[in-house]
Amino acid sequence: MTVSVEADRWLRRFHPGPPDAPRLVCFPHAGGAASSYLPMSKALSSVAEVQAVQYPGRQDRRAEPAHTAIAPLADRIAEILAPLTDRPLAFFGHSMGAVVGFEVTRRLAAAGGPVPLVLFASGRRAPSAERFETVHRRDDAGFLREMRELGGTDPRVLADPELVEMVLPPTRADYQAIETYFASRDAVISTAVVALVGDSDPKATLAEVELWREHTTGSFELKVFPGGHFYLSDQQGAVVAAVAAGLAAARDARPTP
Repeated sequence: MTVSVEADRWLRRFHPGPPDAPRLVCFPHAGGAASSYLPMSKALSSVAEVQAVQYPGRQDRRAEPAHTAIAPLADRIAEILAPLTDRPLAFFGHSMGAVVGFEVTRRLAAAGGPVPLVLFASGRRAPSAERFETVHRRDDAGFLREMRELGGTDPRVLADPELVEMVLPPTRADYQAIETYFASRDAVISTAVVALVGDSDPKATLAEVELWREHTTGSFELKVFPGGHFYLSDQQGAVVAAVAAGLAAARDARPTP
């Protein structure tokens, strides 16, 4: 199978973006799909080519088993992205997606290939900020209760038994992957990190998010928005502005060849 065919399975481009713009690769949250980044793609289409990752196990890839660990997922995405050298890279990941983006960056760096100019880590505590969480082990009722309380999933989906039957397995697999993930403090990237978080996010305190600073030798910036774990739904305009500014700053800071 050729790289281009594989890339088409894993990446979704909703808008082309300017020809000289960076490629912003977006990583979904647990249970999320590439389509969750459609609004961001449209809003940033004048400054970036947004490519959203489609994890296995959802939407058009629902027949494929979802990953239950971060490492093999990051391995495969890094393989897909490594040959795409026609544009500068940047990453945006929300919740689980922030960790996937971090681990993909580590793999690209280890392979000596191009690494992203900046990683936007949204709604996620730093890789070494460990919590003991076992939501993925709950029964279906308990798991669905967590999804309702956290938000981010259309209530109509959670009220439809047939749709629940579709979304529950990949979402549980994602929760297992992120709840069993941990990185030590010496897991460091050189990519600049911009951490974004809602001020009332139950999954990521400001202190836990601040620890992202320890995982980069590049620049670090923390941006706090009103809201909870899915603050970016209500703060889309402010988030888009922050990402656009971060992309511009990262490009300006890039060494001249």
